[in-house]
Amino acid sequence: QVQLVESGGGLVQAGGSLRLSCAASGDIFRFNAMGWYRQAPGKQRELVARITSGGNTNYADFVKGRFTISRDNAKNTVYLQMNSLKPGDTAVYYCKADRTFGIYYWGQGTQVTVAS
Repeated sequence: QVQLVESGGGLVQAGGSLRLSCAASGDIFRFNAMGWYRQAPGKQRELVARITSGGNTNYADFVKGRFTISRDNAKNTVYLQMNSLKPGDTAVYYCKADRTFGIYYWGQGTQVTVAS
């Protein structure tokens, strides 16, 4: 069973930075892609950023230029560097790992709160 454990969330002032980490229990190169999603109260979960096993990345328009996703295969960890945070970025951030045949796994989430 794959386990994904997020960390790095917290409370930050607007304009500040946080780095989220997602540590996987297995080799992340086995996943087709890994991504970060977020869900704010009363809203649907949405994609923030995604990185494939080949290193290709894609970002939601609302984080382009501010967030960076990266991966360290040796540490089985995916990161989300978040800069220039805004109150609208407040949400629970989840890590997701995709395998073939539609199999995927979610982490438990980490809260990010951006104060104005």
